[in-house]
Amino acid sequence: MDYLAEILILAFGAAIANNFVLVYFVGICPFIGVSRRVDMAFGMGMAVTFVISVAAALSWFFTYFFLQPDAPWATAIYNALGGEGGSDLSILYYIIYIFVIAASVQLVEMYVRKMFPPLYKSFGVFLPLITTNCAILFACLEIMKGIHGAADPWGLDKALTLAIFGGVGFTIAIVIMAGIREELDLCDVPKALKGAGITLLVAGILAMAFMGFAGVKKSLKAMTESEPAAAVKVQETPPADKTAPPAKPDSVVASISKECDA
Repeated sequence: MDYLAEILILAFGAAIANNFVLVYFVGICPFIGVSRRVDMAFGMGMAVTFVISVAAALSWFFTYFFLQPDAPWATAIYNALGGEGGSDLSILYYIIYIFVIAASVQLVEMYVRKMFPPLYKSFGVFLPLITTNCAILFACLEIMKGIHGAADPWGLDKALTLAIFGGVGFTIAIVIMAGIREELDLCDVPKALKGAGITLLVAGILAMAFMGFAGVKKSLKAMTESEPAAAVKVQETPPADKTAPPAKPDSVVASISKECDA
């Protein structure tokens, strides 16, 4: 598959076809809690996109050079300390990823509190809770799967593509939800469905709508993987030799009998 086509399919899948929130149902907490207004939802989407990008870059670095089995830098350090063979620190995957995500969230929190105090107050407790946003950990684990044991291990380009467009997909989902909830405030919603009830119903309808893009991704992948028609060699049956004499019936029967005896 062409490199550019592979990157575009990965980006389309992370943002639309395999949307983290509406397809894998990760990151539901901020998706429900911070989707009351469009401006606040957009700010949360940008914050999550930044955090997921930084966390993905750091996760790829630690996974590729230190954590995966026979990682180059970890193996070099292990052999320098007197060990023999390769190293395997894959047991530390989750611990390292959680520390990386927490550090990235702290950077975002300090920046937003300094530069955008009203937005920081509107986020409330949900900004520190980005640390426990499973969408970010999900992206880190997907990057780990693309490196650990893969025939063609992911580079930093694919890791950042998945992370950035995964954050874009999260932003799209939460902004759409916020716009619908602002309109619902003006509607006559049944009393039994007000609040979380109607919000979950809308989220389910959005998830079913985004399921329709799965076929688009499959079609794009099939188009990029198919060989051009000119490159396909059609094997034709060679024409029969008209000059050869026809086989005699006696020789045909004799050959058949010999095969049966064998």
